[in-house]
Amino acid sequence: MARKMLVDGELDKAMAADEANATHYDFDLFVIGAGSGGVRAARFSANNGAKVGICELPFHPISSEEIGGVGGTCVIRGCVPKKILVYGATYGGELEDARNYGWEINENVDFTWKKLLQKKTDEILRLNNIYKRLLANAAVKLYEGEGRIVGPNEVEVRQIDGTKISYTAKHILIATGSRAQKPNIPGHELAITSDEALSLEEFPKRAVVLGGGYIAVEFASIWRGMGGTVDLFFRKELPLRGFDDEMRALVARNLEGRGVNLHPQTSFTQLIKTDDGIKVTSSHGEEFVADVVLFATGRNPNTKRLNLEAVGVEVDKAGAVKVDEYSRTNIPSIWAVGDATNRINLTPVALMEATCFANTVFGGKPTKADYENVACAVFCIPPLAVVGLSEEEAVEKATGDLLVFTSGFNPMKNTISGRQEKTLMKLIVDEKTDKVIGASMCGPDAAEIMQASFLVTYIGERGIAIALKCGATKAQFDSTVGIHPSSAEEFVTMRTVTRRIAYKPKPKTSL
Repeated sequence: MARKMLVDGELDKAMAADEANATHYDFDLFVIGAGSGGVRAARFSANNGAKVGICELPFHPISSEEIGGVGGTCVIRGCVPKKILVYGATYGGELEDARNYGWEINENVDFTWKKLLQKKTDEILRLNNIYKRLLANAAVKLYEGEGRIVGPNEVEVRQIDGTKISYTAKHILIATGSRAQKPNIPGHELAITSDEALSLEEFPKRAVVLGGGYIAVEFASIWRGMGGTVDLFFRKELPLRGFDDEMRALVARNLEGRGVNLHPQTSFTQLIKTDDGIKVTSSHGEEFVADVVLFATGRNPNTKRLNLEAVGVEVDKAGAVKVDEYSRTNIPSIWAVGDATNRINLTPVALMEATCFANTVFGGKPTKADYENVACAVFCIPPLAVVGLSEEEAVEKATGDLLVFTSGFNPMKNTISGRQEKTLMKLIVDEKTDKVIGASMCGPDAAEIMQASFLVTYIGERGIAIALKCGATKAQFDSTVGIHPSSAEEFVTMRTVTRRIAYKPKPKTSL
């Protein structure tokens, strides 16, 4: 979505012109949205000497147009609470496995959903307060209320009591994130989104999930791990479209192996409230009754109420703010980072973009965000983690032959527990340069291993994600001494090529 609005070298000239036309403003920077990206940008800009204001909606675990909270989606109703529930769900399988390790566990092991939910809420409240302290310690002025842009250098904040106050700022940063959306299926009001799923008062013994992305497979794992019956519906043949196909197939097998009922190439035609729950009719005419129906069908940029059209800020059809390589919009004083721009919608990416923004505008170091080799993980059980290209992406972008190395094995822990669940690890190598251009793993601790779990000889104590970022070669992987016994060592002991993919030049066209 990046737009080339200012060519290299022109950014410095544009900012110098801003300095020449000095005007008094209430703030050097005003940020709308105090999620991960907004807080990072505010703090780092303030640390560079800027006078910064930021606004955010009042706290609540479930977001709406009226409520939100400092910390944003990731901290309050996303990554953090989700991972807490994943940890909780993982114990279900661990307790099963423990018996073969000598632990005598009674047949009736009780799980109390409300206890975990309260612990989750306590933690996000703690983090919400920490984020507020971080802003205060950086001398950032926090306003509680809804912000909208009313001019190139003016933000209006509607406070909790309904009163409106306007502030001027030399620069305005949009960091309002995204919000879950529901497809327009008859009865969609009976379904919930991930917001509500993280704060359900009662545990859903029967859950139906629509979607094939991160959120769908993660919640399917969570509720199944806690003992619920889960049916997962998705449009494609496999879940997790966009990931490596071989890994997608393994995730699907693992979900089924742990008891999730998969319904590929299936959607819903309607939802109806009944005395026994919510009746779901599938696109194949089947009927299912559930306590909870989760729509995990994507998120939209949260920009509708910002008044962008009136100010002249350009957005795309989805409502995402159009920005250049420095996160600047077509209005020179207005910038945007994070999910509101719909580039790579991950918290660490929003943090990177915010850091680059602060360096560019207030640090005297124009910096472009680097989106190459961004690692990510799906916290299904067991998890999937990837960095670089999938096999399919590598084939599409290839300029020469590719080498694929894979290792599928039963983790050592499973040999005793008896769990029939394979781990799969994979490296994609450009044969001509010997560079590793893609790595993926599905299995226990995949995210930790992918990020930074073992030594890569030529860069010191770094992990696979950093190795790819630094251009590591397969020879350097091979020369690294692994930690034994561990799953991670497989990444440095894969010596035999699983398959070679011959380069096929794409036909040229005159179109």
